[in-house]
Amino acid sequence: MKYIRTPRPKRQKSSIPFRLNFLFFVAFFLFAMLIGQLAYLQITNGARFATEVNRTGTTVVTGNVPRGLVYDSKGRIMVNNKANAAITYTKNIATSTDQMYKTANRLQRYITVDASNLQPRDERDYFLGDKNNLKKVNAQLSKAQLKKKGNALYQLELKVAARLMPSLTARQKQAAAIYKVMNGATQLSTVYIKNNNVTSKEVAVVGEHLTSLPGVNLGTDWDRSYPNGKSITSVIGTVSSEKSGLPREELDSYLANGYARNDRVGTSYLEKQYEDALRGSKSQTTVEINDQDQIVSQVQKFAGQQGQNLNLTIDSSFQNQVQQIVKKYYSQTLATGDASLSDGAYAVVLNPNTGAVLAMSGISRNPDTGKQTDDALGVINRAFVMGSAVKPAMVLGALQQGVISRSNNTQSDEPIYLKGAPVKKSIYPAGTFGAMNAQLALQVSSNIYMMRLAMKEANASYVPKSVMTMKPDIFSILRGHFAQFGLGTKTGIDLPGEALGVTGADYNAGGQLAVGSALDLSYGNYDSYPLIEMAQYVSTIANGGYKMQPYVVQSISQTLSDGSEGPVVSTTQPKVQSKVLSSTEDINFVKQGMWQAVHGTNGWTTATSLSDLNPGVAVKTGTAQTFSHGQETINTSLVGFAPAKNPQIAIAIVIPDIGQAADKAFFNQKIAHDIISAYYKSHHIAKDKGYSAHQTNMP
Repeated sequence: MKYIRTPRPKRQKSSIPFRLNFLFFVAFFLFAMLIGQLAYLQITNGARFATEVNRTGTTVVTGNVPRGLVYDSKGRIMVNNKANAAITYTKNIATSTDQMYKTANRLQRYITVDASNLQPRDERDYFLGDKNNLKKVNAQLSKAQLKKKGNALYQLELKVAARLMPSLTARQKQAAAIYKVMNGATQLSTVYIKNNNVTSKEVAVVGEHLTSLPGVNLGTDWDRSYPNGKSITSVIGTVSSEKSGLPREELDSYLANGYARNDRVGTSYLEKQYEDALRGSKSQTTVEINDQDQIVSQVQKFAGQQGQNLNLTIDSSFQNQVQQIVKKYYSQTLATGDASLSDGAYAVVLNPNTGAVLAMSGISRNPDTGKQTDDALGVINRAFVMGSAVKPAMVLGALQQGVISRSNNTQSDEPIYLKGAPVKKSIYPAGTFGAMNAQLALQVSSNIYMMRLAMKEANASYVPKSVMTMKPDIFSILRGHFAQFGLGTKTGIDLPGEALGVTGADYNAGGQLAVGSALDLSYGNYDSYPLIEMAQYVSTIANGGYKMQPYVVQSISQTLSDGSEGPVVSTTQPKVQSKVLSSTEDINFVKQGMWQAVHGTNGWTTATSLSDLNPGVAVKTGTAQTFSHGQETINTSLVGFAPAKNPQIAIAIVIPDIGQAADKAFFNQKIAHDIISAYYKSHHIAKDKGYSAHQTNMP
């Protein structure tokens, strides 16, 4: 009997696909790797990474140093740093607004600050500095508003604060003013809470409570002081305050050169021109900060170096004398009633052999209010029509052109009659001189002589009371002569802001050559020049034809650690800009004419009031017709050098817009006389034996 095996039932296939199993395997593998990495971090290298997290960061903090000083030519301090007690604040990295709020309120109890400039925004900032006030403000904002970030949220908070904030008391305003300074400080920077008029009591009380005033400390600040007078301060310039900091228009440039926003910098003239030298080198302190943003150590790496000093060519004593002389005679001019429309008076003294400025003096006056201010800078940045003071350059130009020579220079002194124009003549009556030579023309200041020189240089076709024709380049010819001596060109003095004068038009409104104006130019009654150009021009004549560049800074020196003046690091060398084309003989010929302007015996000699100076001097006076406030006025000027033989000084003077009657008071000559006399006395210039006021030949 056969048995039949019952068939084994088929096994049901797994319902989990292979790919899912593979994913499970990959997930298990990655999880195992993560466990291994955590074990590596926590067990194997846990200590090392903990140290890495807790280690300190290092940064370098800089500190300000005093600016360099300014000395005169005799080593006297003209600009010093006056130390003041100060209350300072250094902002830590982790400092919160609430901490500053509390510190400001505590500090307010001990000091008084100026809160007059507090703005509504400043008061709201102070109000929000209190975390409780901030919490109340934020409770007024919607959830959507609170999600905003940074300044957008803060602007909303300020608006709410304006509604919720009560009026601040006087004490709260004081605290708000302190908070404003603290809040404006950058991290790890030091700012001044109070640096003016800090009393000894405030210093003592704050010092006793420093432990409860985090970031607050006692320090010193400085202001510029002028122990030898302020007559030259307009030339020295100004320095910004710690509050005003860097000038906005040059902010990026200063920041790129390592300045902080609240650094003091020179904002004008010498202080600005020599900023790189005067600023000094900031102190450097290495500060270590832990992971909690707290300072753990401070080590000074460099104590800083006070700014370098400027040693000027100006003698402060002589400078003050010149300023007083100018003020004295300008006051006399005002007292006569002849200067009611005048806007100032100016004088400058140079060493003609080097270009060194020995004194710069100026008074600026507002004709409407009568207010006067010291304005030595007007010597370089104001220009005036100078009149006959330019005539020596005109004669030398004519000698260069060959239209006259030293042996053949006599011309007719008959006035010039142009068609449809007033007669052009000199100050003396027509017919006083039938003929005129060059030196006599300088002595009596003949306008006619200079105009006839211009006519010769222009190949003029002249018939009295008819149309005159000239070469069209006559203006270029005349201005070219003047420019050789520095008239109409910048001198290059080491001060910013030097101005050029105004050059008159060559052609009239009808497009015709302005021949009458060309004649006016020949005797100084057309173009205008700054006084520094006049000084350079007369120096060029005085030294025999070398145009020297004027300068104010003689040298730059270091400051030693004890505050005394150290070694010289740079010295200004006299610079010859050019040599005029005139020969030595021609220059001496013109010098003789300027000597005769002082020592001549003719009744029309222009500067005899200077003839008592011994040693004798050589000058040329000037008068130009001007208008001020719709009235006819004059500019009175003078250039000269002394002693006439081997000159040590060259001077230039101008008093603009005085009454015509004042010309006969000779205020320009009186100023020159006293300046030269003061120089002779202060420098012990010996008198010439046998000197005579009527010595007609220059020694």
